[in-house]
Amino acid sequence: MTRIANDPARFSEDMMRGFALAHPRHVVRVEGASGFRRADGPLEGKVTLLIGGGSGHYPSYNGVIGPGFADAAVLGDVFTSPAAQQVHRIAKAAHGNAGVVLAFGNYAGDRMNFGVAAERLRAEGIDTRVVWVTDDVASAPPDAVAQRRGIAGTFTVYKLAGAAAERGDDLDDVERIMRAANAATYTFGVAFDGCTMPGAREPLFTVADGSMDLGLGIHGEPGVQTTAVLPADRLAATLVDRVLAERPPQADGRAAVVLNGLGSTKYEELFVLFGEIAPLLHARGVEVVEPVVDEVVTSLDMAGCSLSVTWLDDELESLWTAPADTPAFRRGPVVRPTEHRTVRSDADRVDADTVAVADASPESRRGGHRVVAMLHTMQSTIEDHADELGRLDAVAGDGDHGRGMTRGVRGAVAAAEAAVAAGAGTGSVLRSAGFAWGDRAGGTSGILWGLLLSTTGGRLGDDRAPDAVGVADAITAGAQAVQELSGTSLGDKSLLDALFPFVTTLHREVTAGVDLGPAWATAATECTRAAAATATLTPRVGRARPLAERSVGSPDPGAISLALLVTALAPTLHDTVATGQENR
Repeated sequence: MTRIANDPARFSEDMMRGFALAHPRHVVRVEGASGFRRADGPLEGKVTLLIGGGSGHYPSYNGVIGPGFADAAVLGDVFTSPAAQQVHRIAKAAHGNAGVVLAFGNYAGDRMNFGVAAERLRAEGIDTRVVWVTDDVASAPPDAVAQRRGIAGTFTVYKLAGAAAERGDDLDDVERIMRAANAATYTFGVAFDGCTMPGAREPLFTVADGSMDLGLGIHGEPGVQTTAVLPADRLAATLVDRVLAERPPQADGRAAVVLNGLGSTKYEELFVLFGEIAPLLHARGVEVVEPVVDEVVTSLDMAGCSLSVTWLDDELESLWTAPADTPAFRRGPVVRPTEHRTVRSDADRVDADTVAVADASPESRRGGHRVVAMLHTMQSTIEDHADELGRLDAVAGDGDHGRGMTRGVRGAVAAAEAAVAAGAGTGSVLRSAGFAWGDRAGGTSGILWGLLLSTTGGRLGDDRAPDAVGVADAITAGAQAVQELSGTSLGDKSLLDALFPFVTTLHREVTAGVDLGPAWATAATECTRAAAATATLTPRVGRARPLAERSVGSPDPGAISLALLVTALAPTLHDTVATGQENR
């Protein structure tokens, strides 16, 4: 378990503060953002490689910032993708006016948050490419490579791309090399025991004594199959067989090989295992080029390991063996880049984004106060159920849903109160709350709840008090925006399976002339029924998809949290109608 912490909710923030103090030669904390840039950058005219994901995986991502590797890293909370706002801020601070590559493992929350950040950067004139890593052979079959997760192979892919950017390749070439490296990388891992979130007393999953899980994830997800613990020689054979099963026909045998420890597996154990792996690779015709036996992508205190193989050609081999100098990984003599490049001079600070407050009518300002009251109700509801939501999420995911929702709603409350104090109306208060929810929470739930609130607020506006049909129309628009961004459909076992029954029922009731309070209560009942019904569904998207069988019988945590919130809000709307304050 994680024994050293202050407030577990601030674990990632506290870690980053200490890391910056420990490595001032390599990194600078980007002020007002959750991440770092190179201490010797940003370098004018150099392509910027920005990598990122959740905390808890050190040395990914901040541990590999420096010459020959990454230019910057953005971190979310433990096992949670960073918010789009955070990605955008750090990219703005770290770019060298030659384009940016955003790189991360293939997870739904990362794809959404980095994708939204990329759109913003492009709109501001910064050429931005997005590449996600799909190396985990256990998470999808060969005919569905695009659905595979990114695990320890991210280290190799980032190293190759970082070396290309360091030698001066342009944006097109860095992107090309990174995609080629990803296509040539295969990883398979095993777990002997689960990991424990900061402050938690129990691990996210457990492995029975004498057993091990095959095909683990790196966010606390259990493996896809359980078997008896194998001795080192048989474990080596299992790992080698799985990663070589998809050897590309054009591979000439040269490979970058990484044996990765996941957090509590001792180095001596890794060396014992590599002593069995290396001869097996040689017997299969693999020429191992400068192997790495180390912790490169961990999962807090998880006991386990993974084997990654990246097939090399002449270009990729030269990049793999190229020098690098980072806090956690060093190779060869590094020429300090400032000897032949200038440092961009305006990167010391990136101001946090704010939501402009529009002029509001008196009725809309009163509505803004009501929004704050509703957000307080949402906050107390989430805090009361955070542990339950975390347990639901840990069935087939990483167990962070309760933590993420708590961070998000607290940020939303603070932002909404500030907006009301500035005279904002209903729409601006909701948009401020939505922006802050996404920024504070990160992850899939963060960006989706942020979008739901901000889109709803944008439709409601600040010029008048909305009537019941207007509220239903606005929330429906928010639901449609969530579906478009997430790319999910009804039946995928997600938030949408409860959200659309809610908005459909709400719209039907108010259109029929029912007051908003009773209509909301009816819709909340339908939402709760639909959320419970997700227990019968098999997940088709997100982190739970590789563990679909384990998920059946347990409802989707995002659907459950939505049902809890809309149910908690129903009495406040009834009270409003009863006192005659609701405008129809």
